[in-house]
Amino acid sequence: MTAHAYSPSLFTRTGAVSAVTLAAVGGSLLVPGATPEAHAASAYAAKALNVAASKKGAPYRYGAIGPSRFDCSGLVLYSYRKAGRSLPRTAQAQYNRTSHVPASGRRKGDLVFFHHGGQVYHVGIYAGGGKIWHSPKSGSVVKLSKIWSKGVRYGRVG
Repeated sequence: MTAHAYSPSLFTRTGAVSAVTLAAVGGSLLVPGATPEAHAASAYAAKALNVAASKKGAPYRYGAIGPSRFDCSGLVLYSYRKAGRSLPRTAQAQYNRTSHVPASGRRKGDLVFFHHGGQVYHVGIYAGGGKIWHSPKSGSVVKLSKIWSKGVRYGRVG
């Protein structure tokens, strides 16, 4: 079966639930209107996303890596560490360590890197729906925000 093949006989022989299960296991999705964001994040990416969300309202502090204060890359580092993955300290080094993915292939739990002039200046964790969990700046707190720039790149933690 190819990635986008649809066979009516497959649905009648195996039932719709089994066909969707087969598609998900095979790496394709047969749900009408589904987007790449609908693909499940890995268990550690989902856990890191949940950890970041649990820090909602924690104050920003430059250089902080938690557990009660964070800068942007500190929140990412802390969240992924709690999920069992290690990352470097800075946003640029985190970008260099991830597998880069196109926007069309982004998933919940992927990292969103904001860049200008070839340099990464901010990072957050993709929450789906065009939003990220991040610790934005001095005087602010960890929060869920819409991605505000087209100057972003996505990275997946391996």
